[in-house]
Amino acid sequence: MKKRGKSQESGANWMDTYGDLVTLLLCFFVLLYSISTIDQAKWVQIVKSFNPEAKDVSQIADPEQEDAVDDVPGSPEADEFDDLYESLKKAIEQAGLDSEVELFKGDGYSFITFRDNVFFDGDSSVIKEGGETILAQFASIISGVSSSVKEIEVLGHTTQADPNVPNDATGDRVLSAERAARVAAYLQERTNVSPANIVGVGYGQWRPIAPFDTEENRAKNRRVELLITKSDAVEHSLEEYYKDMGRQ
Repeated sequence: MKKRGKSQESGANWMDTYGDLVTLLLCFFVLLYSISTIDQAKWVQIVKSFNPEAKDVSQIADPEQEDAVDDVPGSPEADEFDDLYESLKKAIEQAGLDSEVELFKGDGYSFITFRDNVFFDGDSSVIKEGGETILAQFASIISGVSSSVKEIEVLGHTTQADPNVPNDATGDRVLSAERAARVAAYLQERTNVSPANIVGVGYGQWRPIAPFDTEENRAKNRRVELLITKSDAVEHSLEEYYKDMGRQ
């Protein structure tokens, strides 16, 4: 009789332990479910930080099969930003501006360089009529993919007029800043990109892409640039973008 009592007591303790284990497992799975929603952009950055050499995030991980990561080829977001480059390229060719406008596509960004007098005359910061026509086309194209655009940065540059004497600091800085601001304001008024994501920066003569020794080289330095970054792109310095384009 005593042995039978001990056996029943032992069995009851085993069931209690099993019940506790099942309860803990249930709580664990409920916790996993509650945190299962992942911010895709942050996930991409985390995954890339562990494997920076990977070109395709989908080769590393797929956090949610139903919501593809932005960088997966064929996804609407990836196609939309790729369409931006192709549409801008087509607009440049149709306008016959291949020699005046340089377009570069990098990882998560498009970089556009408008050379010399495409937008402005001499020391003026007033956009020319022909420049407005070009900008209007670009604004329309950008508006079509605005959901994938993180930021538009307008960069204004001048050149050193005298190869041996730097420009007047005030005039140089103000001119480049005004030109960048004019283009930024134009894009703000004609695109649906948030004004907070359109930035104008004036560099004056201090980011040259050619020497100041000849008129031809000085003309290369007089330019306006547009840096359009993708919504989940990692930001870099201007020097890094230039290096990527082979300018350094």
